[in-house]
Amino acid sequence: MADSGRVPHAMLFYENEGCGALPLVLNFCRYLNCRSPKNGKPCGECPSCRQMAKLEHPDIHFIFPVNTSNRLSSSEKPISAALLKWWRELALSNPYFLENELYQALGIEGKAAAVAVAEAKYIMEKLSLSPLQDGYKAVVVWLPEKMNAETANRLLKIVEEPPEKTLFIFITHSPEKVLQTIFSRCQSFRVPPASREEVARILVERFNVSEEQAQVQAAVSGGSVGMALSRLGDREDYNRNMDLFADLLNGALNRDLSVTLEAAENIAALPSREKLKGFCIFAGDCIRKIYMIKKGMSSISNATEQELPFLTGIAKGCGDAFCPKALGYFDKATSLIDRNVNQKIVFCDLADRIYLSIR
Repeated sequence: MADSGRVPHAMLFYENEGCGALPLVLNFCRYLNCRSPKNGKPCGECPSCRQMAKLEHPDIHFIFPVNTSNRLSSSEKPISAALLKWWRELALSNPYFLENELYQALGIEGKAAAVAVAEAKYIMEKLSLSPLQDGYKAVVVWLPEKMNAETANRLLKIVEEPPEKTLFIFITHSPEKVLQTIFSRCQSFRVPPASREEVARILVERFNVSEEQAQVQAAVSGGSVGMALSRLGDREDYNRNMDLFADLLNGALNRDLSVTLEAAENIAALPSREKLKGFCIFAGDCIRKIYMIKKGMSSISNATEQELPFLTGIAKGCGDAFCPKALGYFDKATSLIDRNVNQKIVFCDLADRIYLSIR
């Protein structure tokens, strides 16, 4: 598209979390504005390439979900521009970052982040100005599913008919949650999970992970470099989630409702909304592994040696219909957490459903 000059003015890239849509988009913007591209790659030497390498290109704007942050003074509005320093630091060190890692970096963990109407005003103001360089202007919106209806309505006209050589690029993990008014105006591209070999190569070459560790994490990452890096960096979260998941399913399988409900209370006591959603994502991944083991495909289930005995025990004890139902329960819990439903009610209900359907 870049070589032909036929670039859509509005694009939506959708991926599983941490699978590389952001680095793809950053390189796309770099290539579009490079003054001397060579063999399908940006030169890396022109002023535009040097600015993009620092994420400081004056015509590339980044919008992402925010909330009030301890990084800002009381007089500063919580918008992306005010928190851009911490976005840059994170994206430069790890462009495969996960949603909860961004919120930690911005100092808003545990709060409901959103792309609010103030962002639309900022975008309109920036795009009304002439470009500072002779190239494309772009607005990169990370997680447009966090955009409220008022923000979307403010942007509809300019997304549909932007100024010449102006692009809107949206990166989403949940395309079904993106407002239809925005989704319908974009050309969509799927960014697929990376192969096991590609994940291992990126971990070794870009993040200096040992070959042995890279191979292990690549095998269980589901094609997500971000997930692999998260597991390498925070074993505490993994161990806690596995303990909670094991308590929940063992209680249900052993027909001990009090243990099952106690596990649900411990899950609900996690310290933030993002931790709760992270547990649901982790549990959903474990359910998929159990399903594959139950179907005789343990060799390609991506279960680690440490996980395999426990997951195999659950697979042997649960009923044939359990895994599809359980996956739906955890997906529903994630959706309810997003809607700010009381977490004790959410996980008590989930535990009851797991208990009733596991056999």
